[in-house]
Amino acid sequence: MACPAAGASNKLWAGRIQAETNQLVDAFNGSLAVDARLYRQDIEGSMAHAAMLAAQGIISPADADAIVAGLEGILRDIEAGALSLTANAEDIHMFVEEVLTERIGEPGRRLHTARSRNDQVALDMRLYVKNETIALEALAQGFLNVLLDLAQNHLHTVMPGYTHLQRAQPITLAHHLMAYAEMLRRDIARLRDGRARLDECPLGAGALAATTYNIDRHATAEALGFARPAPNSLDAVSDRDYCLELLSTLSIMMMHLSRLAEETITWCSWECHFAEMDDAFATGSSIMPQKKNPDVAELVRGKTGRVYGSLVTLLTTMKALPLAYNKDMQEDKPPVFDAIDTAKQCLEVFAPMVASLQFKPETMRQAAAHGFLNATDCADYLVKKGLPFRDAYKIVGQLVHQCIAAGLTLETLSLDAFQEASPLFAEDVYEALKLETCVQNRNVPGGPAPEAVQAHINALRGSSG
Repeated sequence: MACPAAGASNKLWAGRIQAETNQLVDAFNGSLAVDARLYRQDIEGSMAHAAMLAAQGIISPADADAIVAGLEGILRDIEAGALSLTANAEDIHMFVEEVLTERIGEPGRRLHTARSRNDQVALDMRLYVKNETIALEALAQGFLNVLLDLAQNHLHTVMPGYTHLQRAQPITLAHHLMAYAEMLRRDIARLRDGRARLDECPLGAGALAATTYNIDRHATAEALGFARPAPNSLDAVSDRDYCLELLSTLSIMMMHLSRLAEETITWCSWECHFAEMDDAFATGSSIMPQKKNPDVAELVRGKTGRVYGSLVTLLTTMKALPLAYNKDMQEDKPPVFDAIDTAKQCLEVFAPMVASLQFKPETMRQAAAHGFLNATDCADYLVKKGLPFRDAYKIVGQLVHQCIAAGLTLETLSLDAFQEASPLFAEDVYEALKLETCVQNRNVPGGPAPEAVQAHINALRGSSG
């Protein structure tokens, strides 16, 4: 073998490239600072690959045993803090291989047989994303359980329901919270759906065109916990749909958290005062001693834009990339890692904050008692006595106008005034207009009646896990 030219690079990919790489290029090209968190996935993938190579007779069992033992030692040392990941390596793959070769010698050089960094990084990312979706699902389920518990405790807590930020119809706090429970249920389903689609092992795809070695891709897929090998080698190394799906799911989930954060902020304001923030989850002001600020909810609301940015970043990176692997795809990791970290942090802190909210049932009911939230129920009262809805709607609208002019509510309007508007009104109208009656009468699937909400809570508890 000819000796490398003087000053040639000693990098693992040296050969065709003879000159020493410019230091600026090294710094620009390297990714170890970002992909170091993939060390476990990289090592596990390498152990499965080595075992398969030996089983297929491509390397000797002795070499495979040395490789696996060496990799196990590297994993132990990294996790014990005895091996630093700040070494001068281009990426986590080269770092592991360089350390392995330093430790076990010639067998370490055989590990990369029938493999490329392209299928290696694709494997690492799939393993990482797969594991993180499980962790995210557990956190989302924990938050969902918080909402279910709160709803269970507030089945009869009447509050205003809103449209256009205007008081609309009476509902219960339980019914309101269960709307967010449904959002989280869908988020969890999306995490599970995405995990099912990414469950394909890219190892064995090589750089783009697989390999001439007699490898067993089913064996490595099974060893690494995948359902099957990826069916096309070009797609296997260039696919990042599973990352985009996760970022999309996290963006939707963060939107849901942001909506609840906004409502929490409103509820805890003095203008609304439906709830009070627990001191453990509030902050103060450096100048105004009376302040109790909902910083956790505001940060959740603010960090939502950060996760959106990660999705747009990766969509833009992948746009117009020709097959197969391109170095642009090294930029998949920062947005994916950041979005995962951000979403997990938000779920971890926001769930206990919401659980600690001290709700004010009397204030909520008082708010529901004003604004003619029972106007629709008043119209329904006439409809049930035979009047067409549009006629009933007009009569009640006129009664509301009359009440506003006189400073009254429908509950305080005299029976004479009711009967002047329509002879169908009788004494039982006052029972029909009670907020509790208005809520209870909406006992249909998905409605705010306590019985309907209880059924909803039971259904979600039964479907969790």
